[in-house]
Amino acid sequence: MGLTMGTGPFGKKPAGTFNFQPDPPKGHALYLEPSPRRVRGVIGGETVVDSCHVELLHETGYLPIWYFPRSDVRFDLLEATEHTTHCPFKGDARYWTIRAGGKLAENKVWGYPEILPGTPDITGRVAFYWDAVEHWYEEDEEVFVHPRDPYHRVDLVPSSRNVRISLDGVVLAESSRPLACFETNLPTRWYLPKDDLAVGYEPTTRSTRCPYKGIASYWSVGGNDDIAWSYEDPIVAAAALHGLVAFYDEVVDVDLDGERQERGYSPFATGGALKDRGVAAQVGSNA
Repeated sequence: MGLTMGTGPFGKKPAGTFNFQPDPPKGHALYLEPSPRRVRGVIGGETVVDSCHVELLHETGYLPIWYFPRSDVRFDLLEATEHTTHCPFKGDARYWTIRAGGKLAENKVWGYPEILPGTPDITGRVAFYWDAVEHWYEEDEEVFVHPRDPYHRVDLVPSSRNVRISLDGVVLAESSRPLACFETNLPTRWYLPKDDLAVGYEPTTRSTRCPYKGIASYWSVGGNDDIAWSYEDPIVAAAALHGLVAFYDEVVDVDLDGERQERGYSPFATGGALKDRGVAAQVGSNA
């Protein structure tokens, strides 16, 4: 979630308080910073962008966006179009279509030839919609869903606290060897060994992707579809999650060392189990 999303300091619903009035008054921030990571985008087997000079734009209410120097983009694979859009904070954007490797991605690349006063200088750069290409890489690791935010942390901490998961009075799992997932601006998730599930479970067809953890597989536990998930093959940075199961705190009851916890909320929570129980949700990863 980072700086500008959700409950981040420059998000729409900051969790903390400032000792000053954020400028501008409406709280819309733009922050551009260099990224040290090499980023590549591939479509139809063609690398359309390959850059070690990426800048990351953070904007209130939006996920970070990579902006690439024009010199690192294969403009021979791009065609300028007549499409334009207006941003009240940055200016008028023009667009390009990608034709590469037999693939077509219309109006998926944009740039700002001129910017509004006070906007960080992005005039010599262009950005891509995430689905403009088929694969994105940071260094040699594929990235899913959106660019990783350097201000977003995922801390995986072994614990000996007793975690009991129940629903409608039925215990679904209980463990004294959980792994706590402390993730920026999101509820704490307790990952439990499958051996500590107290009822039957089976995989469902649902899966989601997380840029910080990998591809999540979902489980029906005690007949409740998609109420839990696991990372059977997490990315290297989240290897400790391998094979462990977490539950939607938005749906289940969590007792931590015998104390009932308040049900959490995540803007990324979704799935049949949540919808069936009237939990507001948006399509996305479990986060």
